Amino acid sequence: MVDLDIEALNAKNLSPTDVSNALVSQNLILPAGTVKMGEKEYDVKLNSSTDVIDALNYMPIKEVNGAVIYVKDVAYVHEGYSIQTNIVRFNGKRGSFLTILKAGSASTIDIIDRVKKALPEVLSTVTDELELKLLFDQSLFVRASINNVVKEAVIAACLTGLMILLFLGSWRSTLVVVLSIPLSILTSIIVLYALGQTLNIMTLGGLALAVGILVDDATVEIENTTRNLILEKPLKQGILDSAQEIALPALVSTFAICIVFLPIFFLSGVAQSLFSPLAISVIFAMMASYFLSRTFVPVSIQYLMGKELHLYQPHRYPDTKANSAIWKIHKRFDKWFEKMRERYRRVLDGALSGKAFAIILFICFCIISSALFPFLGKDFFPKVDAGQFRLHIRVPSGTRIEQTEIIFGKVEDIIKEIIPPEELDLMLDNMGLPNSGINLAWGGYSSIGSFEGEIQVSLKNQSVPSEVYMKKIRKTVNERIPGLEISYPPSDIVTQILNFGISAPIDIQVIGRDQQSNYRIALEIADKVSKIPGATDVYIPQVFNIPQVKVNVDRTKAQQIGLTQRDVANSVLISLSSSGQTAPNFWLDPKNGISYFVAVQTPQYKINSIEDLGKTTITSSQLKQPQLLTNLSEFDRSVTAGLVSHYNVQPVIDIFASVQDTDLGSVSDKINEIINEIKSQLPRGTSIEVKGQVQSMNSSFKGLALGLIFAILLVYLLMVINFQSWLDPFIILLGLPGALSGIAWILFCTQTPISVPALMGAIMCMGVATSNSILLVTFANDEMLTGKNAYESALSAGYTRLRPVIMTALAMIIGMLPMSLGLGEGGEQNAPLGRAVIGGLIVATFTTLFIVPIFYSVFKGKKKSIA
Repeated sequence: MVDLDIEALNAKNLSPTDVSNALVSQNLILPAGTVKMGEKEYDVKLNSSTDVIDALNYMPIKEVNGAVIYVKDVAYVHEGYSIQTNIVRFNGKRGSFLTILKAGSASTIDIIDRVKKALPEVLSTVTDELELKLLFDQSLFVRASINNVVKEAVIAACLTGLMILLFLGSWRSTLVVVLSIPLSILTSIIVLYALGQTLNIMTLGGLALAVGILVDDATVEIENTTRNLILEKPLKQGILDSAQEIALPALVSTFAICIVFLPIFFLSGVAQSLFSPLAISVIFAMMASYFLSRTFVPVSIQYLMGKELHLYQPHRYPDTKANSAIWKIHKRFDKWFEKMRERYRRVLDGALSGKAFAIILFICFCIISSALFPFLGKDFFPKVDAGQFRLHIRVPSGTRIEQTEIIFGKVEDIIKEIIPPEELDLMLDNMGLPNSGINLAWGGYSSIGSFEGEIQVSLKNQSVPSEVYMKKIRKTVNERIPGLEISYPPSDIVTQILNFGISAPIDIQVIGRDQQSNYRIALEIADKVSKIPGATDVYIPQVFNIPQVKVNVDRTKAQQIGLTQRDVANSVLISLSSSGQTAPNFWLDPKNGISYFVAVQTPQYKINSIEDLGKTTITSSQLKQPQLLTNLSEFDRSVTAGLVSHYNVQPVIDIFASVQDTDLGSVSDKINEIINEIKSQLPRGTSIEVKGQVQSMNSSFKGLALGLIFAILLVYLLMVINFQSWLDPFIILLGLPGALSGIAWILFCTQTPISVPALMGAIMCMGVATSNSILLVTFANDEMLTGKNAYESALSAGYTRLRPVIMTALAMIIGMLPMSLGLGEGGEQNAPLGRAVIGGLIVATFTTLFIVPIFYSVFKGKKKSIA
């Protein structure tokens, strides 16, 4: 640093520009060339750069009246640092921090593991006084989330296995089903790897989601084989007949489930990037499951179940008794189930007799259920408690960085009071703006001046949700330190992605050229939005009242004495912001080979008034006598904008808003009402748009709705080809409103808003419901071919397919149960998906077992009578 002495400069008739020019012209790092002398060639080196820093003090600046003026006469050169515009504190102590970002295709866990591996080598090069610590590790949350998904999948597989064991009573049959699950998942993983996907929360979530469905193919195959064996068929013949009976219906069912995932590919932007890997995981796992159920499962049945024929054909093996505890428990359960099946037969018989009443009751139930959807609310994606939060604080505009640090210290004290020491891991403060543009660009930072900053808080041994602490901190800070603007930017990875990098899910943009008028409109909108129940952290990021000292140079007077506006600007800029802004210069340390920035500047503490600023000397090559800035200028105090934003070239003013204790959709709807009222009053050339998560949510919901309609149409056409009938697929689809009704009720009862994961669960549920109905209608058609009428065929199909339908539904419900609880790290993300599947399948199962047979008897009975 070259610290200027304003008084000495004035006395020597020099300006900051003179000192800067002297150093730039004499402190050089340039080669001089080579010279050939005799038989050798020599490099020529000039002493253009000094060997030690202190030698810069003896650089000559100018000769005045025969006396040479050196740098040391008007300045002091020493080791220092640039002007501090950014302060970082770690648990109340000053420090610095480095943010490490990854490329989009890189693995978070892999990058962090490599960073941790490199840290010991870095630590070995620093002094003992310097402490290096890894503060925030996103891999912990990612690992915990992945482990939680894997745990859910394992629990689901175990519970499903127990359910199958209870229904079939054979550990060999259960083993066949359980073995088919990892094989299907492994096949899907291989395909994901080939497609360039990684194992992450979404792909593993898709595989966990598929566990319940994967059981279906193997379960149906084993159950149907068991039914054929009970009919006294030989083992091989029973396996072949079973495979032949369900091969085509199972294929159509598999395609139906895969097709319903097509809406995900109708999503756009971030939503598609997040959920398409999940869909791909499920689709390929399903295809692998079908292939295994046609190959691996029959072969396994032949090898494993051959020794259990006596369990299913006791008349052919009278001397063999089943004494295992598992089989005894199964027989007791089977006895109860058969009684229940007989009751179901009687109930279904009554429902088929009173078709009109049952259909009217079903329609009324669907209408009542549909009335629940407006009360559910809408969210793009569930909020995730990542065990940390960010507190963005804006103190009064223009506050110097040192005062901002004091205020942040008071906020830290409040945080320590509210969060118990055993749960508070660390606090990282980041105030002001980084001096380097590189740090500003890559720091993930939203501050615009010395009066803003963030406190990032990390929790440990967490017993209270972060949201609770955030509310208490906001309330207490507002009470004790008035005048602060507080907001909570997202701290978890998913929300940051969904927000597109901005600090709030709702971004209301006032677009137009008239900034003053637009700012008044923005203030009006912000005031009204802040009064919406559930809207919080409403603020305008742009600041228009930063204090400013305006230097009005008298151009005529300056021109008369030989000065230009550039001469004045250069001298003031060097004095206040260093010569690095006008003439960057470096000094190379020959000992370590490191280049140091040489900055000519007046120390900030020497300019603390307008009078001091006016003492800045101005010189030029045409000016004989230097002039003081105050002789050429007038000084005014005013305000200026601290941030100017543009969107698609147009100037824009943003109003950020977050949501608390409610859903994003309800707040968004009320914001739209406010905007519609104000739009009629907008001046010409001004417009208002709502962006952020809200825009993505609405476009994603529209994409899913259109895609779902398209998927249902494709499923219908697929079933038309399979059944060679337009009527049978229509009967199957009539049961889907029941699934939607179940989804509405469970979301309403659990107070879960509609979100993309919930819609994913709805899509999955409808696929499984369609699959079960396909098997039932297929069996009913087979019964009609034997000469039975529609009534008898529907009754027989329901009675016969009761067990596989219930087993399939229970497998899916049990598989989704751990996910629906939303436990563990990141469990909130997929909880709506699990709940939607469970609620939809509970009602869809009743619909499949009662409503589909009723509609079948109605339409097929009419068709037969017409024929």
